[in-house]
Amino acid sequence: MDDTRQRILEATYACVARWGLAKTTVEDAAREAKVSRATVYRAFPGGRDELITAVVAWATLVFFAKLREQVEGATSLEEVMERGLTFAHRSIVEHEVLQRVMQTEPEKLLPALTFESTRIRQGIAGFLSPYLEQRGLADGVDLAEAADFLARMVLSYIAAPGRWDLDDPVQVAQLVRAELLAGVVTARPGEVDPS
Repeated sequence: MDDTRQRILEATYACVARWGLAKTTVEDAAREAKVSRATVYRAFPGGRDELITAVVAWATLVFFAKLREQVEGATSLEEVMERGLTFAHRSIVEHEVLQRVMQTEPEKLLPALTFESTRIRQGIAGFLSPYLEQRGLADGVDLAEAADFLARMVLSYIAAPGRWDLDDPVQVAQLVRAELLAGVVTARPGEVDPS
């Protein structure tokens, strides 16, 4: 990504943090980035809609880069999922800009997130696949289907944990083992299959 485009994305994000999605304009982004409106339109020919979509995509990539850092060094699928769920949940709850936009203008954010959801799910599934393969799948379980299932479930629990306290490591471990991985991976020697 070139420096000008990156600067515009960061500037637009700052504007969204300040005024929200609905009130952020191309002019605001240009002023914040210290570039002309024409420069913004050259970088984002689709105008404001393309710019907002690009900011959501960029912020999502930043989030997943941080998530990847959190799970690096994990030695098992269980540890990857436990660290990932805990970090992702905490990050979303503590993310001031995201929380503000979700409370004040979810109708503006949700379409952009929906647009990114397939790519996000595929990224998570791709990341989990080698861990699933290493861990060992239960008989009859397809690797691609298992990875996609886990990606969908992880995204679901991050957004709405239900009865699970994702700040409690014991509950996160129980969720991962008893609900997410049950029936997907082989039981280890001495391990009771929770399904």
